[in-house]
Amino acid sequence: MRKYKNTLFYFSVTGGFTVLIYWILTRGKQLERGKIATASDAGSSTWNEFVTSLQHNFQDPLAILLAQIVMIILVARLFGWIFKKIGQPTVIGEIIAGIVLGPSLVGFYFPDFSAALFPVESLGNLKFLSQIGLILFMFVIGMELDIKILKNKASEAIVISHASIVIPFALGIGLSYFVYNKFAPEGVEFLSFSLFMGIAMSITAFPVLARIVQERGIHKTKLGAIVITCAAADDITAWCLLAVVIAIVKAGNFLGSLYVISLAVLYVLAMIFIVKPFLKRIGDLYGSKDSIGKPVMAIFFLFLILSSYATEVIGIHALFGAFMMGSIMPDVSKFRMIFIEKVEDVAVILLLPLFFVYTGLQTEIGLINDPYLWKITAAIIAVAVVGKFLGSALAARFVGQNWKDSLTIGALMNTRGLMELIVLNIGLELKVLTPEVFAMMVIMALVTTFMTGPALDFINFIFKNKDVIEPEEVATHKKYRILISFGNNEKGKSLLRLANSLTKKQKNSSDITAMHLSVSDELHSFNMEEKEKSSFEPIFEESKELNLNISTIFKVTNDIETEIVDVANHGDYDLLLVGLGKSIFEGTLLGRVVGFTTRIINPDRLIDKFTGKEGLFENSPFDERTRQIVAKTKLPLGILIDKEFQEIDRVFIPVFKSEDAFLIDYAQKLINNNNSKVVILDANNHVQNNFVLQSAVNSLEQKHASNIEVISDKTVSLAFLEKQDLMLISLESWKTLLDSDSDWLIGVPSVLILKS
Repeated sequence: MRKYKNTLFYFSVTGGFTVLIYWILTRGKQLERGKIATASDAGSSTWNEFVTSLQHNFQDPLAILLAQIVMIILVARLFGWIFKKIGQPTVIGEIIAGIVLGPSLVGFYFPDFSAALFPVESLGNLKFLSQIGLILFMFVIGMELDIKILKNKASEAIVISHASIVIPFALGIGLSYFVYNKFAPEGVEFLSFSLFMGIAMSITAFPVLARIVQERGIHKTKLGAIVITCAAADDITAWCLLAVVIAIVKAGNFLGSLYVISLAVLYVLAMIFIVKPFLKRIGDLYGSKDSIGKPVMAIFFLFLILSSYATEVIGIHALFGAFMMGSIMPDVSKFRMIFIEKVEDVAVILLLPLFFVYTGLQTEIGLINDPYLWKITAAIIAVAVVGKFLGSALAARFVGQNWKDSLTIGALMNTRGLMELIVLNIGLELKVLTPEVFAMMVIMALVTTFMTGPALDFINFIFKNKDVIEPEEVATHKKYRILISFGNNEKGKSLLRLANSLTKKQKNSSDITAMHLSVSDELHSFNMEEKEKSSFEPIFEESKELNLNISTIFKVTNDIETEIVDVANHGDYDLLLVGLGKSIFEGTLLGRVVGFTTRIINPDRLIDKFTGKEGLFENSPFDERTRQIVAKTKLPLGILIDKEFQEIDRVFIPVFKSEDAFLIDYAQKLINNNNSKVVILDANNHVQNNFVLQSAVNSLEQKHASNIEVISDKTVSLAFLEKQDLMLISLESWKTLLDSDSDWLIGVPSVLILKS
């Protein structure tokens, strides 16, 4: 009886109270008499009421905002992917996505759809959400600026940085003299208009610049250090100038602005001498911990909001307060990294695209509707490029840089990106810029950011080393080059041991490169050197134990599989080794749903679907990342399923197809370099019947009779598998093995899946 006690109690309670609820509802129905229409009257309008209710739900402000967010994220991701594919920063694509969704394209060709998705009354919600995103973003930018580097490189960087501000600032003011009468809004003084034009010409997008420097691999060079320092100094100076300009614009004249500037100075002093020491004490207490508790996080976010609120009330904009708060955060790398990781995903992925689209909704390219306006736009672009590009380059040349480095600094400092849009939106909000001038300046921001990559390529082409490297006269053997790509330290060490086993006795004729890719968005650049050092430290320790010299590659990317494939395909490697990642949802209904949404959101996967390539991997045993690598890699590929092997003394090779002949080459490498004992399972008599396989195996048996054995059993015992260190198997045979639901899968050792 005890066995059924819980069941009886459950049905008694739920059943009894369900009957009670029904009885009360039945009795309550009698109370409706005379108060509402009869059932027959109400029934006729039920469907109409439902439709009306549904329409009302669609027009609810929250429903509209959620629909806007979904559309914005999808379109921003798509355009970001497109521009990344053509070698441009994804931020350019996201800005273009905003313009596409605005009145310049969707609003022009599909006005009804645009009015339904972005009704005028909903733009206020979008604006405030995007402003929250900008506050969080500027907080991150402030944290990413390392003030210490300004001290180390101040002599050169400050000269270049301030020249790159004052020259375009002066040219911007000069340009405003010629366009003020025709393009300045009514009631705006020349001082306000010209100062805003000057500051808009002077800004540099520090986050995009830092990312380009990392992607180009110059962040460890002297040039990289100088340009990062210049951009940091530029950012600090430009935002301080912007605060002054905003104060002047709001006050209407310079004398009136002195009150605002005085309050701003008091605010800055309070932040530096009162708030910063207080935050430093908290950082010293909690900086060494792996995680930060919610009360501590609450304190810092409270100060962030208070700082933004203070600068907004003073009259120099909330964004300056967020930037200031980020810059005075405790100087503890780990502490800052935790905050950046917590804030950045929400700010960059969710809220910043809202800002891009809000900017796009404010940008009407159609306003520039005659040749004269396009000439003015071209003049704005020319002044911006001459002031920033040439100003920075000439200053760099003056302080002693060669022409190539000087022009490179100029091209990078000319990158404006998102920071320019922030300045322009402030100008539009303050009604200092007209919609026409705003549209022209947005085009200038896009052009100057877009041209950075091609300009750097052109500079490298002009100044490329003309010395032709002659090949070695005597090159009897080409080096066997292995690239290992690892995500975590344990996988990295296993892949390194595997690579060592393939090359141990041929170190002079082999080369091993370890690559680690750090997942990061376009706008993230903080503390990458420390991250690189910590990522490779265990790998270097393992290489010392193996007495193995390795070279390393460290990159920051937001598309790991594409980066791995690009490096492997263009690096003249003979073998790529990666570890297999498993999805936590694999084999579940949620996994299938996640897989479906991934196909939609991931354009690479969608293209594979349309071109038919995805069918090759329809029942792929791999996670999405590995599947992409398998599909796009053009060189031999090894995928390691690691079961914590240490040695590769015993190797098992099942041969299911005649195409598996290439596996014998790897067996030979393991025998020659590692003295491994190899057992080949000839399951379908291919070794006996296929000439290529038979010749390869016979050759090995003649040279290494004690190291190789061929068996022809149809089944393999679990006891045999437990004694093996590694199983080598081809990609197609592995898929066959999985489809067969073989008992082997229970007892297989570590597995290296090889694609020829």
